[in-house]
Amino acid sequence: MIAPPPPVPAQRLPFSVLTGFLGSGKTSFLSRVLASPGFMDTAVIINEFGAIGLDHLLLEAVDQDVVELPNGCVCCAVRQDLAQTLYMLLRRLARGEHRPFRRIVLETSGLAEPAPILYTLSADAFLEASLGVDTVVTAIDSVLGASTLERFPEAVAQAASADRLLLTKTDLAPASDALRAQLAALNPLAGLVDAQEGDPAALLFGGAITAIPRARRFATAVHAHGIAAFTMTLRRPMTRLAFAMALGRLAQEHGEDLLRVKGIVAFADRQGGPAAIHAVQHTMYEPRWLPDWPDADRTSRMVFIMRGIAPQRLLDGFVAGDPVLGENPMLGKTAREGMA
Repeated sequence: MIAPPPPVPAQRLPFSVLTGFLGSGKTSFLSRVLASPGFMDTAVIINEFGAIGLDHLLLEAVDQDVVELPNGCVCCAVRQDLAQTLYMLLRRLARGEHRPFRRIVLETSGLAEPAPILYTLSADAFLEASLGVDTVVTAIDSVLGASTLERFPEAVAQAASADRLLLTKTDLAPASDALRAQLAALNPLAGLVDAQEGDPAALLFGGAITAIPRARRFATAVHAHGIAAFTMTLRRPMTRLAFAMALGRLAQEHGEDLLRVKGIVAFADRQGGPAAIHAVQHTMYEPRWLPDWPDADRTSRMVFIMRGIAPQRLLDGFVAGDPVLGENPMLGKTAREGMA
């Protein structure tokens, strides 16, 4: 049982997730982040899959407060342990029993999927009020990344759920054009960055700024272990209720396979700017209302990163918005036939 929660912090603490397949270089990158000036006040949670954990020992050199979760994958067996660990950290912080920290990072097991972690935070009222999800960063091995994505569905899910895709081991071999193209098609929402370039702390924290691809930048579906990315354009404004029901029904029926949804949408029953839409699995986040469109393109559009969900399901669910998949709204019938 989780003890009564402590007071909600005056300001929500940034919470970032660092994931990536086994051997992708997560711990080495995290050590660089924690060594950055101003980032020693970071609480670290480590989850490993295996009876003996080692990553917390590898981080010992940076003199950092590290909490190790019990054996198991954070996306399933120890989800409750993650909540308890966060409660414990925040309780100690409120009581002054813990060295003050201003942010939290979770380094996941190499076999974990990030989406259930984000769901865990959003499903707990205290954690949702206390922590703000900052960035999901997925490490991709530039040497073995392509073959790993082909062989392991866990690696594909990690890449598909990311805000930033971090190319590691580029000092050994540059990322191939084929790998870059594969990642861009799999997750058109994520920024693709070299771990050797830029400020590592800024890559893990500071918020992930991603644009919603325009309709003409539709990413062709990548059938890698059933995971694919689709851009959908709404040619007719929907009411807020009709839209919420359509997205809610999709999340209810296919939640575990709805890895990420992100979009910018205008509604028929609300004047002013559009809303930024964000959903992860079963969780639909509150719309963030924008004062105006971010650029000259005033098209309502969303990106869906899904696993094993037929694209026709999107067209059927959002029929009130006259949806289309594809490069050109005039080619709706062709797109529907080609992707069904």
